[in-house]
Amino acid sequence: MPAMPALPATAGLGFKPEHFAEISRRPGAVGFYEVHAENYMGAGGAPNAMLSRLRADHALSLHGVGLSIGGAGPLDRAHLARLRALVDRYEPESFSEHLAWSSHDTAWLNDLLPLPYTADTLDRVCAHVDQAQEALGLRLLLENPATYLAFEASTMGETEFLSEIVRRTGCGLLLDVNNVFVSATNQRSDPRAYLADFPLGAVGEIHLAGHSEEALPSGPLLIDTHGQPVADPVWSLYAEVIARTGPLPTLIEWDTDVPAFAVLLQEAGRARRILDAGGHAHASAA
Repeated sequence: MPAMPALPATAGLGFKPEHFAEISRRPGAVGFYEVHAENYMGAGGAPNAMLSRLRADHALSLHGVGLSIGGAGPLDRAHLARLRALVDRYEPESFSEHLAWSSHDTAWLNDLLPLPYTADTLDRVCAHVDQAQEALGLRLLLENPATYLAFEASTMGETEFLSEIVRRTGCGLLLDVNNVFVSATNQRSDPRAYLADFPLGAVGEIHLAGHSEEALPSGPLLIDTHGQPVADPVWSLYAEVIARTGPLPTLIEWDTDVPAFAVLLQEAGRARRILDAGGHAHASAA
């Protein structure tokens, strides 16, 4: 795949239309913005007008949520064509998707669902990644999921599964540190052991987000809501990752109960300070 221009190795934000006026008055407030690709598949209108203006002043990451790379059926060629049109129009520095599935036959589900880690699933995901990269003409980043259970059918761990996808397809990875913490807490495992096995050399972008917590008789259940500030344990894991990798493009995801732009800038500022310190500053420092 042809090399794409790299996102700047600093903090970025997910673009929210309600913040457009303030962003326009403050170009360069963060290093890049990320948008969900499916929100901009129309031919024109206000969404694409705002995105064109945003793209003129900032680096851009496209984040897909509907390709269903882990699905049992073939990829939707019409959806791929719409993604290619977006890539050609906006020439983003990055395109990413999820290790998940969201469709079955003609039914589309408004969720990112997990899959078992087996040889058959690996073959299917690799074929879909190859197809997507060929259709889009770029190297995509694949995001690790937030999970709430483990499949008995799985024959390999998630980090082994992701490493093999990278080896076989040449794709990159998007490391969502909040997803690591959520999954490890829910499955009563060690997030640091997971990160020790994660192929960090393939990471092209990092996501940080908030989660909610429910108390169950069996212990805490964490839900990846993207509606709260990043939790302190996630900041600590993030700092440890950056100490190992050096600075990487880092997105603050906040998609529900979206706060004022100033609040998002505070979260981005915290990530930037950790990046500037090489991860060695205390992650919970204000």
